[in-house]
Amino acid sequence: MKQATLHQLRVFEAVARHNSFTRAAEELFLTQPTVSMQVKQLTKAVGMPLFDQVGKRIYLTQAGEELVKTCRQVFEHLDQFEMTVADIKGLKQGRLRLAVITTAKYFVPRLLGPFCKRYPGIDISLQVTNHEGILSRLNENVDDIYIMSQLPENMEVDTQPVLENPLVVLAPIDHPLVPEKRIRLERLATEYFIMREPGSGTRKAVQDLFDEHKIALKVRLDLGSNEAIKQAIAGGLGISVLSVHTLALNSPNSQLAILDVEKFPIERYWYAVYPKGKQLSVVAQTFLEYLLTEGKEVAHKTVGARLSGLVNYQD
Repeated sequence: MKQATLHQLRVFEAVARHNSFTRAAEELFLTQPTVSMQVKQLTKAVGMPLFDQVGKRIYLTQAGEELVKTCRQVFEHLDQFEMTVADIKGLKQGRLRLAVITTAKYFVPRLLGPFCKRYPGIDISLQVTNHEGILSRLNENVDDIYIMSQLPENMEVDTQPVLENPLVVLAPIDHPLVPEKRIRLERLATEYFIMREPGSGTRKAVQDLFDEHKIALKVRLDLGSNEAIKQAIAGGLGISVLSVHTLALNSPNSQLAILDVEKFPIERYWYAVYPKGKQLSVVAQTFLEYLLTEGKEVAHKTVGARLSGLVNYQD
């Protein structure tokens, strides 16, 4: 390993992360033969195969899996050192790696704008993925901070609630239930629902509420996209329950209305999550403090302004 270079380690980690020489080459702006040569030289330095190839797919060997963990530890320590030096100089510089659940894309980018203006020396990598993808990245400790609403089970993590994430009932603006007040769950259950896919945090929260009251849901359609669900509601296919943050980008002339239903909104929260015991970098800690203070105000103003024109929101 004394012959291994930092460049070889970065190339290898990219290949392992993508499970692809081609995609690693694209990310690193290298040719595929160059990537293959770097991995070959690193394999020779280790003295054991790092990948097994089965058909057209590659898999990490046991030695490869251990080396991936070591690479990420090395990169994390180097990043931490660079940020610590910058902090000593009175600067906030470095890279912030964020991974957020799909619904969080409606407000996280708006929080990053003011943050980046304040700290122009910080580069941000933002990954948006589903619940399964977030858990995979969290398990591999790929990012600095993860933002999600459904906390992971059977994983040791540190969490901090950073923002309210209420779930509301949405219907077409011309739906007969729109003018009604305190609609009972039993009445709501007579309507057809359009829901997120099984396994999503939103669907679980809704299902738990109705199960608690022993009421069955009539699910007409499963969709994996909040935008698709909103279009389906506007098209008259049914009603749904979504995070109020999914409405942050809606125009004042939205074709959706928030229904006044008992037991709603379902109170949930967005959490900042990271592996238990993980030492946050200077940059990550700075962003977390921002989330807990000014970030909340930015998000509330953004969502409130967008929702003020929606029926029943401020009744």
